[in-house]
Amino acid sequence: MPIKPVRVLIIDDSASVRQAMTAILSADPQIEVIAAAADPFAAARYIQAEVPDVITLDVEMPRMDGITFLRRMMAQCPTPVVMCSSLVEDGSETLLQALEAGAVDVILKPRVGVADHLAEAHRHICETVKGAAQARLGRRPNRAAPPQRRLTADAVLPPPSGRAMSRTTEMVICIGASTGGTEALREVLTALPADSPGIVVVQHMPERFTRSLAKRLDGLCAVDVKEAEDGDTVMRGRVLIAPGGLRHTLLERQGARYVVAVRDGPLVSRHRPSVDVLFRSAARHAGANALGVIMTGMGDDGARGLLEMKQAGARTIAQDEATSIVFGMPKEAIARGAADHVVALGAIPQEMVAAAAR
Repeated sequence: MPIKPVRVLIIDDSASVRQAMTAILSADPQIEVIAAAADPFAAARYIQAEVPDVITLDVEMPRMDGITFLRRMMAQCPTPVVMCSSLVEDGSETLLQALEAGAVDVILKPRVGVADHLAEAHRHICETVKGAAQARLGRRPNRAAPPQRRLTADAVLPPPSGRAMSRTTEMVICIGASTGGTEALREVLTALPADSPGIVVVQHMPERFTRSLAKRLDGLCAVDVKEAEDGDTVMRGRVLIAPGGLRHTLLERQGARYVVAVRDGPLVSRHRPSVDVLFRSAARHAGANALGVIMTGMGDDGARGLLEMKQAGARTIAQDEATSIVFGMPKEAIARGAADHVVALGAIPQEMVAAAAR
């Protein structure tokens, strides 16, 4: 059965960006650009004629800003929205507000760079849009696209060799998430006590955007939250968010403590950082001392790694379908037999605390 293409409406006040986005998205045979609008008022006329599967929405526009339009769209006609912005540092707080208002993901606008970077950025834009089309917003999602051939965690580090190490007094928690994950992380991390075991998170996000996410979560949580840096110690009461976009984040052991390593490497499971890479490193270096948690997201990044963690003696949790914005990553992990427990988002913090107490 042929896969119906994802119908996309582009909203951006820049004609050059509309042209670039149209070219990038139209090059993917699984995506159809139905219109490109210069502002929300023009977009509304297109939506009256045909409701798209996904909207890419600029943040800063004349006449009506993107977040105001987003809130109205979510109230009147809930549609998966991907925020598209050139803002990285100063404006990333605004993009976090957009995610709170209902946007399912964020991408950076196309920019000039070396050919490899451009090709990678274009693939990421297309994958994000296709992922958004699977979002559960009270609408029937498009049929999922078949997985494409891609690198596994073997490209970064070798597989675990048997069970890692016996359980010690310190536990480390590794969390992986993608589409819908920023708000899911907020719900989980704000429910944790200040003395929770050390946590390392891979959340698929653009480069440098994770810094603002960590800062925002740090202000909401009892635990300390920061963007991970190479050599950071994983300790009680601390959450390390893998930096987005450019490198992988791994767990390593130095004597009696765990640290993170931030390393260069190719895309794994179409992502960098990759959940599979983090989970494999936990299987290799933590074994039964680890707890793996896989949450909402498109694709299967993390499914193989979660199984490796389980086989190395770790306890594992997957978010259930009912509470996942996109039931891709958890579904694949469950299908592989990688999850010890499948629970609703609201129950994940209690499961984490209970696992740490055992």
